[in-house]
Amino acid sequence: MTIILFIIVLVALIVVHEFGHFVVAKLSRMRVDEFGIGYPPRAWSFKKGETVYSFNWLPFGGFVKIYGEDEQDKVEGLDETHRAFGSRPRILQALVLVAGIAMNLFFAYILLTATLMLGTPRALTPEEVGKASDVKLYVAEVLPNGPADMAGIKAGDAIERASYGDKTFESVLPEEFTAFISGDASGAPLTLSVLRDGKHIQLEATPKAGVVTKDPTRPALGIAIATAGVLPQTFLESLTEGARITWEITKQTAIGLWNFFASIATLSADLSQVSGPVGIAGAVGSASSHGIAALLSLTAIISINLALINILPLPALDGGRLLFVIIEAIIRRPIPASVGRVVNTLGFAFLLLLMVVVTASDLFKIFI
Repeated sequence: MTIILFIIVLVALIVVHEFGHFVVAKLSRMRVDEFGIGYPPRAWSFKKGETVYSFNWLPFGGFVKIYGEDEQDKVEGLDETHRAFGSRPRILQALVLVAGIAMNLFFAYILLTATLMLGTPRALTPEEVGKASDVKLYVAEVLPNGPADMAGIKAGDAIERASYGDKTFESVLPEEFTAFISGDASGAPLTLSVLRDGKHIQLEATPKAGVVTKDPTRPALGIAIATAGVLPQTFLESLTEGARITWEITKQTAIGLWNFFASIATLSADLSQVSGPVGIAGAVGSASSHGIAALLSLTAIISINLALINILPLPALDGGRLLFVIIEAIIRRPIPASVGRVVNTLGFAFLLLLMVVVTASDLFKIFI
């Protein structure tokens, strides 16, 4: 099931990307010969106008074939030369190349907006608790070597119940839990029922004074806690919050990519922080087990990564082709086809090598 979901996510992201190229190429009056879902051999197709719409047997993405993208097109159909990709104004060529990137970012925004409308787990204020579902009291942070740490409590645990003697705590409000812990001056062990990775666990911890430096006389466990639950947002709230989140993720992803490629240049790249197809497939499977909202959120993040990677000025990527268009606009003549072929081949070889290395790193994480 994980593989099927991964293929669906991959196809969706690539088809959305190619659809951006397709739409802007059509609007730019370029001749689009084919828009395909999957890769040949062809399974089924139909033609509408001048464009063939095909469904292909290899379900790993999609493509758009714009007339004039390769030399053979320029030899054939001379009456349509004015509609070839390379014959249109360079500003239109640039817009076609950028459109795929823009579509991936827009797709991420749509997915994140939908996720917010469906509702995702997030921190809640006391006023929001009564409106949310699946509300739990979570451990956000554990103080090293504190009572909670020594008892085996971990960040991410959901505290379902706590008791000592004949007193029991079953609320989801942090201040009530703090008051409950502070009320135990006997030094007796506290029994905690926590939910961790879907499993119910019983733990014992003894609150101690001196753990909280600002209040050294108060018994504490040494944990930071927060109430979280699922609270769907309104349509308008989702639109504005979705835009903010999309921008933040895009900004942080761009910073991460910059640092990663800078580290490659200095031979200090940490591949453990990067995932290839194997790692992404595993992440998709994990996200799907947490519901549709989690899967949509992950797909949005991958879409943003795909957009930013494609805009890099590397041969064989949209960013590399865009760089060629900009150079041609500056020098006012086409770059020789032989130069383009060599640069693209080297760029493709570099990307292929990087993919192999990252995939090997993914497998190493799984089996070692």
